Amino acid sequence: MKYESGDKIIVLLTNEEGKVVEIMNEKMVMIEVKGVRFPAYMDQIDFPYFNMFSQKKIVEKKKMYVDNMPKEKGVLRDKKEEGMFICFMPVFDKDVFDDDVVEKLKIYLVNQTDASFTFKYNLLFNGESSFQLTNTIEHLHEFYLHDVNFEDLSDNPRFDVEFSLSNPDKKKAPYYETSLKLKAKQIFKKIEEIKLKNEPTFLYPLFDTYPDKAEEEKVDINKLGNAGFRVYDLSRIKELLPPARSVVDLHIEKLTDSWKHLSNFEILTLQLKTFEKFYDLALAHFQPSLTIIHGVGVGKLRDEIHDILKTKKEVKYFVNQYHHAYGYGATEIFFGY
Repeated sequence: MKYESGDKIIVLLTNEEGKVVEIMNEKMVMIEVKGVRFPAYMDQIDFPYFNMFSQKKIVEKKKMYVDNMPKEKGVLRDKKEEGMFICFMPVFDKDVFDDDVVEKLKIYLVNQTDASFTFKYNLLFNGESSFQLTNTIEHLHEFYLHDVNFEDLSDNPRFDVEFSLSNPDKKKAPYYETSLKLKAKQIFKKIEEIKLKNEPTFLYPLFDTYPDKAEEEKVDINKLGNAGFRVYDLSRIKELLPPARSVVDLHIEKLTDSWKHLSNFEILTLQLKTFEKFYDLALAHFQPSLTIIHGVGVGKLRDEIHDILKTKKEVKYFVNQYHHAYGYGATEIFFGY
């Protein structure tokens, strides 16, 4: 191997010096130049020693940074590259025929904006979460996320990312959610394209500019009333709600007289809708507890209700224990406001 981790190198295109930080494969290395890490092919870099002895000494000129240039001259950044991107870098290996095959993809976030962001990243395969990460990416930096095995890309990958400004701005949105869905065919095509162009990575944009805060639409109450809508005083809303119940019996014969023609699915759907209705009413009336009679049977209705209760933040706890009136056929729910 020509290079090892820690070797000093020079980038042939820009004449900048850096160092090797990781050997990726036989053709590529990860290098660091001025604190920024990025992949490079080995024929794009060289050892700096020949350059040091062959170049003529040049009188150092005073450096001029973009920030110090007169404003009227503009910013010397390609607008096409501004924004937030997700970057894919294929890592190649050799198969039994000595052909290059993609072993995995290294995935990065690339922040080509002037702001720093906190992000929540979630990779899903076939709708199920496979990898999650929360961190911060600085402006004009890239952030390595993780590796993905190449064969996993046939499982309908979806990349969900939620961004928020590290330094909140009242004029900007509190957060921005974006999602990228890729098909294996798209990825294969991109890899073939970068191989022809001799490029190490390919990018997909996540956003060009972080969005402004949406203006809240103010509703003119008088116009609604004049248009025929009924307008209520929020302080009297409880007076307009249907009465709540402390005990709800979900036996189907208690809910409808014409239930004999219903399928099991239709019966269960009606029972769950009734449960949700009186659950919401119990919360609206700030009831301390609610008892749901679901019966014993095979436990399908009970299990469905318990699964729903586990997701409700207002539920302090619930129990399905022996009751003198309902046996084991009822669940008591206790709320915490």
